[in-house]
Amino acid sequence: MTTREFAPGLVIRGFTPPLRLSDYKLAAFDMDSTLINLECVDEIADAVGLKEEVAAITEAAMRGEIADYKESLRRRVALLRGVTIADMELIYTGRLQLNPGAERLVKACQAAGMKTLLVSGGFTFFTDRIRDRLGIDFTRSNVLEVESGPNCGQLTGRMVDQPWGDICDGAEKRRMLLETCEQLGISPRQAIAVGDGANDLPMMGEAGLSVAYHAKPRVREQAMVQINEGGLDRLLELFD
Repeated sequence: MTTREFAPGLVIRGFTPPLRLSDYKLAAFDMDSTLINLECVDEIADAVGLKEEVAAITEAAMRGEIADYKESLRRRVALLRGVTIADMELIYTGRLQLNPGAERLVKACQAAGMKTLLVSGGFTFFTDRIRDRLGIDFTRSNVLEVESGPNCGQLTGRMVDQPWGDICDGAEKRRMLLETCEQLGISPRQAIAVGDGANDLPMMGEAGLSVAYHAKPRVREQAMVQINEGGLDRLLELFD
């Protein structure tokens, strides 16, 4: 399937614009490096002086070079032991920003009557806040375990199992997309999926429109839309 540059920094594959936003009923977004400007696990690791070590694992995972994503995340989270809730609060208030165009794109989807879904290999401490900030309908992400007792408020270096499973990886992102479509009574082809890393590919493969935002090469190669320059709202250029 051939790709072509629709506009500077905006590459499309397998369809001819314009599309109609009203043809889609769900928009699913990754969070880290997609809706927001950073990788939360890397920034949390900075609080214990291990950002470079953790970021190297994250980068390899996002490029798709680590076969077992769950194990790579467990390895990274284990290094976060001792980080405090206050440390994470400082990341949220002092470093985390919405990526350019994120709010405009989400609001445009909502104005067109679409439901919105946030699926992340990150953590509820951040995803719940982004959900509330953007008015997102559904979320799925990981829960960091926090110490009780003398070390109350510190991370244990583990995650908490949830009713749906243990870790939100690529397979879980895909499952959540399909589950949400079923709940809404729509086809996955009526969904848009936006991400940047290899763990977004399973859900992007199910969606009617897959969007790679400043993404890793493997993700760009497989996406129907590549946003390589500018903000997330550049997606709207493809719609009438």
